[in-house]
Amino acid sequence: MAKSKNIRQIIILESSAGTGYRYSTKKNKRNHPNRVEYKKYDPVAKKHVIFKETK
Repeated sequence: MAKSKNIRQIIILESSAGTGYRYSTKKNKRNHPNRVEYKKYDPVAKKHVIFKETK
C-alpha cells in the first residue's frame, strides 16, 4: 500500500487579547504556508478578537 502524505496540519490559535484562550483547528499547509490569523469570538473577553497561529 502506498503511504499518503498528510497535507492538513493541526494548529493552535491563541487570542491576541491576552486572555490565554486558544482554539485548535487544521489548515492546509499548501494553500496557507505562512502563519494565519482569524477573527473569532473570545468568551473570556466576551468579544471578537484576532487569533494568531502559534507553534
